[in-house]
Amino acid sequence: MQHEITEQSASSSKESSNKMESPIDESKQLNDGVHLMNNSAGYRYPAEPAVRKRLESFMQLKLGLMIHWSPATQLGSIESWPLCDGDGDWSQREIDWTDRETFKQQYWDTPKTFNPVKFDPEKWAKIAKECGFRYVVFTSKHHDGFCMYDSAYSDYKITNPLCPFSKNPKADILKEVIDAFRKEGMAISVYYSKPDWHHEDFWSPDFGKPTTRHANYDPSKHPEHWNRYVDFVHDQLTELCANYGEIDVLWLDGSWIRPEINHQDIRLSEIVKKIRNTTQPHLIVVDRTVGGENENILTPEQTVPETQMSVPWESCISIGKGFSFHYEEELKTSYKLIHLFIDIISKGGNLALNITPQPDGSLPHAQVHTLRRFGRWVRANEKAIYRSKISPCRGNMAIRYTRVDDTDFAFFLYPQDPIMPNTLILNVEEGKKVNSVHHVRTNDALDFKQDGTKLVVDTSDLSMLHAEAAECFEISYC
Repeated sequence: MQHEITEQSASSSKESSNKMESPIDESKQLNDGVHLMNNSAGYRYPAEPAVRKRLESFMQLKLGLMIHWSPATQLGSIESWPLCDGDGDWSQREIDWTDRETFKQQYWDTPKTFNPVKFDPEKWAKIAKECGFRYVVFTSKHHDGFCMYDSAYSDYKITNPLCPFSKNPKADILKEVIDAFRKEGMAISVYYSKPDWHHEDFWSPDFGKPTTRHANYDPSKHPEHWNRYVDFVHDQLTELCANYGEIDVLWLDGSWIRPEINHQDIRLSEIVKKIRNTTQPHLIVVDRTVGGENENILTPEQTVPETQMSVPWESCISIGKGFSFHYEEELKTSYKLIHLFIDIISKGGNLALNITPQPDGSLPHAQVHTLRRFGRWVRANEKAIYRSKISPCRGNMAIRYTRVDDTDFAFFLYPQDPIMPNTLILNVEEGKKVNSVHHVRTNDALDFKQDGTKLVVDTSDLSMLHAEAAECFEISYC
């Protein structure tokens, strides 16, 4: 189904079922739009030395700011998914419309009224840096196909003259975000959706009304449509990697687009190789939950793995209940975010924390307030966070560990109110002799006694001023 930004959008009157057999149980890959994590056992490190080197440095950044934003923000509903009737049981629950088709048409037309005049990427980037973020993940295009950049291959984009914001000097939103965050020294991760429900060779009017998230035809039976779609994807990935400077990560969403499901092969390895041989030799690729050579980072969504993982991984977790903007939103507290972050880094992962700008381009005050409280804790304990790896010290629910170089860091998680016991029992690596213990937030040296791998630390005189959520202790060895 084609939905260009036109004065009056046309809809197809043809209807047919487009459900096809799949050899993969998609419920194990996707649940209510949430991608489930791939098993780390089959992880394959990239073969290219430049990519492996960049991957190692990227995983040391630990904290990224993810941003989902598009014209659909104006509706205050879930992004993209309400367009797909096959996922309507969960994605259309909050739509207060008697006619779903009318809602969908309004959704497709949201670019005509999108004019985020308060968009200030420099301010976004400064807030992110202030809060300790080291990279950004920005949605260049979600499943609905709207491009937040000046694509040469689509009219459904922010720079289309029928979009009011197209006249703004900052109309190429992706470029402005990348430039602003790069200026603050942050790495760049570009989100791109493999499925494009707007493109006429994905949801094609030639095959009736789409009913699932897949192409509404069998690509093996209609290669002329599918090959045009693959060319389109390759062209867009090429322009993203050629026109916006150095890109660290190409973050590909839409795990159901894979050869094993309905023959939906976009020949990803072919275009990745081409990009790495031309514009981005170090490019990290995240082909979510698909596995193999193009899933360089595992990406559990809205969850944290139960155990440590030695392969590269990044949990993408929203500051609210979902990844899309809602006018009334219940946010996670800074307390909750701090505990989540400690859980993630102690298990060897990164956190990509998602925020949702408002329709006018400004960041919601409540989200910024929470970010800043979270960020103060991050900056106070940053020596235990960045460049950290899994520590050999055994943790538990109340105490977690990271290691930076040869130094271990222990995090004590307050269960509720910040009340510190007079003594703290920590674990240290077997065979190591402890030289000193310091409280990271105050840099106070603390008295301790070591008995093998057991370390008893005197915390009776610890200052509780500015204490929040968790304390960190630096364990230096002789």
